[in-house]
Amino acid sequence: MKQEQQTAIIRYRLTRAKETLAEIDILIGHGFYITAANRLYYACYYAVLALFTKHNIIVKTHDGVRLMLGLHFVKTGILSKDAGKYFSELFDKRQIGDYDDFVEYEEAYIKELAKPAKKFIADIEELISMQS
Repeated sequence: MKQEQQTAIIRYRLTRAKETLAEIDILIGHGFYITAANRLYYACYYAVLALFTKHNIIVKTHDGVRLMLGLHFVKTGILSKDAGKYFSELFDKRQIGDYDDFVEYEEAYIKELAKPAKKFIADIEELISMQS
């Protein structure tokens, strides 16, 4: 992949991450807590994909994204264990909300779940810019 193409994809994915994150307060405000959990995951997922693009890491599944984040960035100490746990928690909550029956999340829980997302995305963005 050419440098210009890689840069464009990274920029696009980081923009998607931030735009998706901006949806969360609206969803919470309307009581759409399961959808908010989904969008929290995707906001962070887009940021992780931008990081993977920077490092030419190709992944085909969501579970693969979680595993490769742990392998290449958490286990190596580039990202904190807390960041890895947070992403895994978002992955799990998105899976449960999307595929299980009779799932309900409380507003307070989703608000707490959302708190680290902005920092998670900012940390990913900083890693990308440091490695440019």
